Amino acid sequence: MRAYVLLFACVRIVECYGNGQVSSACGSMQPEHGSSVQTSVAPYSISVDRTSYSAGGQITVTLSATSGTFKGFLLEAQSIGGSAPIGYFSSAGTNAQLLTCSGQAGAAVSHSSSTAKTQIQSIWKAPSSGTLNNIQFIATFVQVTKTFWMGVKSAQVSYTSGSGSDSGSATTTNANSTAAKTPSSTAMTSISSTGCGSVKTCVSQPVSCDPSTSTNCYFMSSMPLSDGSGLKFEIFGPSVGYIAIAFSDDKEMGKDDVYICGKNSGGNIQLQHAVTTGTTTPTTIALGNVTNITTSLTNGIISCSFISQNTISTTRSAASTNSYYIFLANGPVDPNGVIQFHPTSPIISSSKVDLFSPQVLGGEQFPAIVKAHGCLMLISWMTTGSIGMLIARYLKRASHGTRCCGKDFWFVAHLFLMLLSVCATIIAFILVFSYAQDWSGGAHPVLGCLVMILSLAQPIAAMFRCSPQHERRFIFNWVHAINALAIKGLAVAAIFTGLILVDSSQDGWLPKVMGGFVAWEALFFLFQDILRKFTEKDVEEDDYRIRPEVFLLFTFFLGNVAFLVTLLVGIGNA
Repeated sequence: MRAYVLLFACVRIVECYGNGQVSSACGSMQPEHGSSVQTSVAPYSISVDRTSYSAGGQITVTLSATSGTFKGFLLEAQSIGGSAPIGYFSSAGTNAQLLTCSGQAGAAVSHSSSTAKTQIQSIWKAPSSGTLNNIQFIATFVQVTKTFWMGVKSAQVSYTSGSGSDSGSATTTNANSTAAKTPSSTAMTSISSTGCGSVKTCVSQPVSCDPSTSTNCYFMSSMPLSDGSGLKFEIFGPSVGYIAIAFSDDKEMGKDDVYICGKNSGGNIQLQHAVTTGTTTPTTIALGNVTNITTSLTNGIISCSFISQNTISTTRSAASTNSYYIFLANGPVDPNGVIQFHPTSPIISSSKVDLFSPQVLGGEQFPAIVKAHGCLMLISWMTTGSIGMLIARYLKRASHGTRCCGKDFWFVAHLFLMLLSVCATIIAFILVFSYAQDWSGGAHPVLGCLVMILSLAQPIAAMFRCSPQHERRFIFNWVHAINALAIKGLAVAAIFTGLILVDSSQDGWLPKVMGGFVAWEALFFLFQDILRKFTEKDVEEDDYRIRPEVFLLFTFFLGNVAFLVTLLVGIGNA
C-alpha cells in the first residue's frame, strides 16, 4: 500500500511541473528536479520592447530560444538588487499562464504545458504607485527535466518619473503572427535609406537602394545611440529563411560577430546572436544586451531592427576598434530553424566601416578576380572549346586539301582553339583558388577541379598518340572523344552552378540564358549530324566549293557570341 501511495505522489509531482503550477518556486526560481543548474551560457534570451518605463507603464517581454527549444520556464520582473517580484503580468502569451506569488496575482509567468517552445511573449505592467526603481526581467528555462538554466536576465529597464506609458517604446511585430492585422508590417515600412551618410552608416546592394521603395534591395544600417552606449541596427532583404549581418576584420568568414534574423521552427521571425567558426553553421550565443527588437516577414521580405549594447567581438582584433567589414548574407533554414549555407556569396562592404562615423557604402558580392574566373570559363567551354569540337567533328571534309604549317587546316584550327581553352581554364582555376583558398560554394569547386584535371589530361594524352595508320589508333580516338565529352558536360554543370551563385536577381535570368546557350549548341550539333548523314555520299573529296557545314558553323558562331556577351555582361553586373 505504501508503494502505491509513493508512486501516486511521484506522478502528482510530475504532473504539477508539466502544467507549470510552480508558485512555490517564485522566491528561489529553482526547479525541484533533483539536478544541478547548468553553468554554461544559456541558449535562451529575454528581450524587452522598451529601455525605460514609468508608473503604470507597460512592457512587452519576449522569451526566445537562440538554439533548440525549452519545455518549461518561470519569468519574473525584479528591481535591480532585489529578489521579490515587482509589478504584474496582464497577459501570459501562448502556452503560458499567470502565477500568483506571495499573494500577488500575475506576479510571474510559467508554462502551461510541457510542449516544446521557441518563443513566449508576455505583457508586464508596472505598479501605479509606490517606490519604483530600475528593473530587469529574470527567468529560469527548463530544456528537459534534468537540464535547466537559472538567472537568465534581460537588459536593464530604467525607471523614469514622467507620466505616460510610452517611454522608450517600440513595436515588436511579425507578419506571420496573429498579432499582425495588416499585410504589411511596421518593421518593413519603417526601414529606409533616409539618414544614410548623415546619421547612420548604410551598406546596400544594389548601391544606394531604398528598402522602403524596393523589394529587391539588400540593406543594413547602423546608427549610434545619442549617449554612445550602443547601436541601432536595421536589416532588410528578400529571403526564403534568414538574413544576417556579420562584422569581420577581413573579407573571409570565420571568427566573426553575427546577428541573424530568421525563421524559427514555427515559421516566425526571431533574432539570434552568433559567432562564425569558418564556413560551417555559426554557433549561437546569448542574445545579450539587445532591446527594442522589431521583426517582420511580408511577401518573402525579412526585416529586423534592434538596439544592441553588446561589444562587437571578432576575436581576431589585436586592439579595440569600431571598424569592420560588414557581411550581408541570406539563405534557407531547416525545419528546426537552423540556418543553412547561403546559396550565393555574401554581400561584403567595399571597405572597412566605422560604425560610429555615418557613411554610405555599396556591397561587393563578387570581386573582380572572381568575375574574371567566371568569364574565362565561359569563353573557354562555351565558345572556343565548342567551336574547336565542331571543327574536329564536322569540318574535316570542308577544309580538305587546305594546309597550314604542314598540317591540315582543320587540325591546326582545332589544336589552337582547344589549347586556348585549356590555357584559359588553367588561368581561371588559379585566379579563383588564389582568392577563395577553400572549397566553399557547394558542388561548383568540385566540378571545376574535375574539369581542370581532365583538361590537362587531354593534350598530354594527345602528345603520345600513335599515327593515324596504326592499328590501335581507334583506342586513342575513342578515349579522346569520350574525355572531351566528359569535360564538356562537367564544364556546363560547373558554369550552371557558378551562375546560380552569381545571380542574385529574383527571376534568376543568368541560368536561363545559359540554358538557351546549351540548347543552341545542341541544336547545331544535331543539324551537323543530319547534314553529314545526307551529304556524305554526294560530296567528292576534290570538291572545293564552300559547303553547308561552313555556313552552319558561321551561323553557330554568331549566335554563340550573342549568348556569350549577354552572360559576360550579367557576370560583370553581378
